[in-house]
Amino acid sequence: MSLEEEIGRLLKKHKLTLAIAESATGGLLTHLITNVSGSSEYCEGGMVTYSNRMKEEELSVKEETLKKHGAVSSQVAEEMASGIRRKRGVDIALSTTGIAGPTGATPGKPVGLFYIGFSSAWGTLSKKCQFQGTRLQNKQSAVDEALSMLKHHLLNYYP
Repeated sequence: MSLEEEIGRLLKKHKLTLAIAESATGGLLTHLITNVSGSSEYCEGGMVTYSNRMKEEELSVKEETLKKHGAVSSQVAEEMASGIRRKRGVDIALSTTGIAGPTGATPGKPVGLFYIGFSSAWGTLSKKCQFQGTRLQNKQSAVDEALSMLKHHLLNYYP
């Protein structure tokens, strides 16, 4: 059973719903979740919010947060996750933001830096990740980390 299938089984078992907000992964996370037959029972959908404007308008990410911390930050990942969770009225939300590469690095924010956001009734948090691959490898690594984070949460908070 794939990680996505295991997550789907757990979401169905606990009658939980999921929504996803993606930036640097460009829809890859939502793609994998919805590859599972029956995913419409628990996945409301995903949104690619690549620009800051879209993050503000669609996910209620604060302009102040973007200016102070930048789009690639734990704060933005958390606001993305909590924003889509509120907007869609789901139980759980995931978000991704990062620098897939090979360009886009800034001082203190190298290529391969990603933040995975998570929001549920238990709270909102984020995880910082640093990957060293190509653009596509970095995106896949971020998605794998987001899926692992979701599975961990489901196993620990919904036994």
